[in-house]
Amino acid sequence: MKSIIIPFLVFLFATLAACGRQESAPATTVPVPMSSDPAAVADEDPTLTRKRLEVAAALAEEQIVSDARGQWATSAKASSTYNDAQDPASYSAFQATGTPNVTRFGDNANAWCPKASDAGIERLELGFARPVNATEIRVRQNSAPGAIIKVELIDDTGSTHTIYEDIDTEKYSDLNFWFRKSFEKTPYLVTGAKLTMATNAVSGWNQVDAVQLIGE
Repeated sequence: MKSIIIPFLVFLFATLAACGRQESAPATTVPVPMSSDPAAVADEDPTLTRKRLEVAAALAEEQIVSDARGQWATSAKASSTYNDAQDPASYSAFQATGTPNVTRFGDNANAWCPKASDAGIERLELGFARPVNATEIRVRQNSAPGAIIKVELIDDTGSTHTIYEDIDTEKYSDLNFWFRKSFEKTPYLVTGAKLTMATNAVSGWNQVDAVQLIGE
């Protein structure tokens, strides 16, 4: 009888041990996304985290600037300019035309700047060379971003169409200062845009480096 029980117990214990054993999955390394917020990589060296964010910002900037669907403003006029600058002088409305040419976030004479800071309502009107059925507008705000409260598109008859009117709640930083507003493709051809800014809502000199219209 003993000769039967012992082999049986050995078999039972071996079976239970096999059932309780799980194979370990191969070790994998999950890369931290380039665009991760610093909080997501809290244990990482701050210098490395900043570098990741700098790289992500540079790639995003390149993608915007090289967008084949986009065109940059070719003309501009403003409600006021710093020091009453006339085109094409520093800080004049002209500085909001063409491709971005302000390399770092902050005050720069290569951007449009209103006459006074925190003074209230200011307007910047842009013209585009090629009429398109538009789907998005992008505004590069290099200093004190977040003051845009209204965006109107101007069609080929001169009529205006409001596509945005609100308080900007975007959380801007020195690596994120693009105002971007997408909308349904316009049934009319867009030739211009008008930006209304409440400069008193965001402390500092609210400046615009470039404006891009997306459409076909």
